[in-house]
Amino acid sequence: MFNTILVALDSPEISGRVMQALKSIQLDTVGKVILTHVISTNETGEEQPADRPYSDPQGVFRHIEEELQTYKASLPCDSNLEIVTGDPAEEIIRVANIYEADLILIGSRGLTGVTRILQRSVSSQVVSDASCSVMVVR
Repeated sequence: MFNTILVALDSPEISGRVMQALKSIQLDTVGKVILTHVISTNETGEEQPADRPYSDPQGVFRHIEEELQTYKASLPCDSNLEIVTGDPAEEIIRVANIYEADLILIGSRGLTGVTRILQRSVSSQVVSDASCSVMVVR
């Protein structure tokens, strides 16, 4: 049903739920899974183009890559890792478009009301702007 699934991973708690949801999909029929993590420019204070090497003085990149490698090892299908910096929703959609993803799998922090507006819901923005199907895991 899906040729390419982009899996947006963030914090360990949310990532665990997202990976459980991914395992409920018949992965043996999936062509490729793209595991991605966006390092928000709000966290780094600088914008880094996705096609340039990322300077990682505190080891943040290496830690994220190790987590993604662990998830990748548990998948029964072909997979790639993408770690990028920028606005999370924009970068998730951009990477999904690059890989021509059929599905974006993303977690939700469960924000509601004013908190959802003030902290910007990445999953809501991805749902409204993506050109493919999006599955949000609560």
